[in-house]
Amino acid sequence: MQIDRLIQMVFLLLRHESITAKRLAEELGVSARTIYRDINILSVAGIPITSQKGYGGGLSLLQGFSLDKSYFTKAEQNNMIQALQILKSSNYPDADRALNKVAGLFRHNLQSEWLEIDFSYWGSPEEERNRITVLERAIINKYVITFTYFNTELAVTKQIVEPLKLVFKSHAWYLVAYSRNRNDIRTFKMSRIRELQITDQLFDRELPKDYSITPVCEEANNTPLFVLHFSEKIAYKVYDEFQEKNIKRLEDGALEVTFRYELSDWTFRYLLSFGEYVEIIEPVEARNILKEKAKKIASMY
Repeated sequence: MQIDRLIQMVFLLLRHESITAKRLAEELGVSARTIYRDINILSVAGIPITSQKGYGGGLSLLQGFSLDKSYFTKAEQNNMIQALQILKSSNYPDADRALNKVAGLFRHNLQSEWLEIDFSYWGSPEEERNRITVLERAIINKYVITFTYFNTELAVTKQIVEPLKLVFKSHAWYLVAYSRNRNDIRTFKMSRIRELQITDQLFDRELPKDYSITPVCEEANNTPLFVLHFSEKIAYKVYDEFQEKNIKRLEDGALEVTFRYELSDWTFRYLLSFGEYVEIIEPVEARNILKEKAKKIASMY
């Protein structure tokens, strides 16, 4: 199509300080006459192409011209640059090279004074940071993978899965995959994956178009309603961890949070992470369970 050829021509002119019409014709698979006709179209569209005759001459863009003046607004340029910076921060393959190319086209300074993106956690090893690259290769090439997984109850399982998608949600990376152990699509938190291996076995499965990593929230009547009181000393963490609609400030400055939790080990480990700054008001059963766990901890000291 002509529009595709015109765009290719602009990129070739941006890449070379000077290029002959013959060379452009060879690159684009058309005649030199077509090249000159396309140059006229681009000139009318506002692309400043100059021509120099003689030895060493050729076609070139006016010095100082950059693609942003004709195709993308400043906001659109910044959005593309920032999107590539996010990919680069996640160790996405070739993101660095693509970022430099696009920045060069836009004459964009990559040194951002207000934004730095780093998805790795504090002290994370290089292996952890490169895991996304391994998973990306497995997903695109449809290789079955194996790994050891620690679930929320800290049970260790050996997983054989068909990797379908990577998702970054709520401060963490997740792998959406078809589990051959469960014969169902499951979501695995990447920080709990160990001993990741790509096999030479291929699969054909696709992720259903209506699949969502976020389940429909249903408040079952049999799920206990917790009433928690938090010290104002950790108000910052409370607002980080809970939705504002579930938080109420009390007269003494404490924060009351109402939320539905299962009476599981994970729930109590999570609440214990707040230390002395949280008190379970309801349900009584949960209050007693946490009291017993606290006694066991105290007995160790």
